[in-house]
Amino acid sequence: MYNNEQIKQFQQLTHKWLTHKGNAQNETEELRDVLRFHEYRYYVENNPLISDFEYDSLYKTLEVFEKQHPDCITKDSPTQRVGSGLIKDFPKTQHLVPMLSLENSYNEDDLIDWDRKVKELSGLEEVEYSVEPKFDGASISLIYENDFLVRGVTRGDGETGDDITPNIRQIKSIPLSAEFSKHNIGQIEIRGEILMNKTNFKNYNDSLMEEGLPPLANPRNAAAGSLRIKDTSIVRRRNLEGFLYHVSFITPIDKNKKINIKSHADMLKLLWELGFRSPQKELKKSIGIKGVVEIIHEFEKERDNLPYEIDGMVIKVNALDLQEKLGMTSHHPRWAIAFKFKARQATSKLLGVEFQVGRTGAVTPVAKIEPVHVGGVTVSSISIHNEDYIKEKDLKIGDHILIERSGDVIPQIVKSLPEVRSGNETAIHFPKNCPVCNHALHKTEDEAVWRCSNINCEAQTVERIIHFVSKDAMDIKSLGEANIRKFYEMGLLTNIPSIYEFDVEKLKNTEGFGAKSISNLKEAIEKSKSQPLHRLIYALGIRYVGETTAKTIAQKISNVFELKDKSEEELMEMEDVGVKVAKSIFEFFHDKDNIKTLDELKRLGVQVEGRVQEKISGGLNGQTFLFTGTLSKMKRSEAEQKVEERGGEILGGVSSKLNFLVAGEDAGSKLEKARKIPSIKILTEEEFLNMLSN
Repeated sequence: MYNNEQIKQFQQLTHKWLTHKGNAQNETEELRDVLRFHEYRYYVENNPLISDFEYDSLYKTLEVFEKQHPDCITKDSPTQRVGSGLIKDFPKTQHLVPMLSLENSYNEDDLIDWDRKVKELSGLEEVEYSVEPKFDGASISLIYENDFLVRGVTRGDGETGDDITPNIRQIKSIPLSAEFSKHNIGQIEIRGEILMNKTNFKNYNDSLMEEGLPPLANPRNAAAGSLRIKDTSIVRRRNLEGFLYHVSFITPIDKNKKINIKSHADMLKLLWELGFRSPQKELKKSIGIKGVVEIIHEFEKERDNLPYEIDGMVIKVNALDLQEKLGMTSHHPRWAIAFKFKARQATSKLLGVEFQVGRTGAVTPVAKIEPVHVGGVTVSSISIHNEDYIKEKDLKIGDHILIERSGDVIPQIVKSLPEVRSGNETAIHFPKNCPVCNHALHKTEDEAVWRCSNINCEAQTVERIIHFVSKDAMDIKSLGEANIRKFYEMGLLTNIPSIYEFDVEKLKNTEGFGAKSISNLKEAIEKSKSQPLHRLIYALGIRYVGETTAKTIAQKISNVFELKDKSEEELMEMEDVGVKVAKSIFEFFHDKDNIKTLDELKRLGVQVEGRVQEKISGGLNGQTFLFTGTLSKMKRSEAEQKVEERGGEILGGVSSKLNFLVAGEDAGSKLEKARKIPSIKILTEEEFLNMLSN
């Protein structure tokens, strides 16, 4: 949409407005164009040229001026995306052209047969096809008149849908206006999908689970549900994206002039150049069906690497005049077909529910289902999270259920199928007492999770030991989960201190433990006694205290027992320690059983004091770092260690105290927050490694 010269021009204008040299009184439209340019770079090309903070500053300048001069507001101004709040209802609206379904195919034979029909009807020996992803989202129809967006409608029943225009206006990859008139287009109806990409979906689900709410099953449900929310401000925060891939209706301004669009590829290119996120980059063309099949296989192999979910490919006759010649049936166009990838959904039967207890005492129900093959794996167990989730999904033992697994995502129950109930299904009753130790369960008002508070609960003991010895905690090799459970059953391990009283010689007659493995285990246990203080703090399994938080705490104390003397207010003065974390630490260190455990560990030789790490001279003294996303060349813990060895400090969250944010693949909310603080320098992994080598 923007050439290199225009990009340079807009960057110059951006600098002008950021340095307050622009005149809102006389150059308001220029500022709007600058904001539209940056919206396009961020939401369509996914390649921003300014920080969120800088964008917000420009936006605020325009917003202030328009409030002072409401007569100057244009209906396509970036400020006009913001709705008025709650929508009372979504009125029904008829589509200009019915939104038909596509004919589906599931194998190559179906495609070859479809190609045969196309060639017969067209009279051609070979046909040029376009191939593009079949986006797994919520279908919408957009109408633009005189260059302005006037209506956004859901698919509905294909004839009539819900008018959701206020919500559509919140999606920043959808332009509020586009220069259709330059192409002799007066009115146009564009079809597409509203999506939530994988990263935004994960971040959204993480936020739900932090609040104790069940996660959504898939991005499609998240997108479709978001479009029907009646509070536009919530829709705006969902980070939805719009992919537009079809023009269903078009009216010229001058009927004597032709609209110069001859193919589907031309149409996608035009939409892209006008500022829409069309699948122009993803589009492939092929003369003949053989090439189409090859393209489909290529996409299916790379399916999990795409930033968004697709459930197949769409094949279309590329030439528009040939599309018109082929026409439509009452159900689907003859010039297009969908190839569906292998199913990632399947139905099964809910056979029963087991209740598992984690190391923090959280009781998690796990559905046992009839084994079913889905998404490349056989699924027989699925977490159903908590009591509220069971009620929301209306789950009963004996129910037929729809399950889904996308990529590497943990399988989820999409819904129960009450329509096929026999009447023999039974309700799922959440236990009142711990299923392991029979201690009474409790649930706080702000959580959906039931917990067992008995610290001596066997389930918690085993899980706590597993966590204590894990790689990022005390790192005791040879004490894996299976061995810990075995040793616990044998009575060789009873609690965390028993690790350091473990008579490994008793393993001589145990299968899998020869002289060498016994020696290695003994050495690993002894070595773990001298682990740094932050590893011990993390190993204790204090709720909400992760690796990074443990490090920031360890930097502020010289001895782990100092924490028992600190009030919640004093704890909150530490970096990365908020209200919930402070409360959790305070409660942990005021539990007599926990202090007894620490006393035992100290008696057994475990290092409970902090140690000053030797720093490499000429390094990163006084600099603060935070890592987000996935690093490709090293583990995050290794990167953090390199920073600390050079005198740098690792922070647990984004704040004005942060100097550098190192962003790996699939960086999420931390990156977005950092962009809003100008003092934070954002580094790629390569830039970080270069910094270390200098």
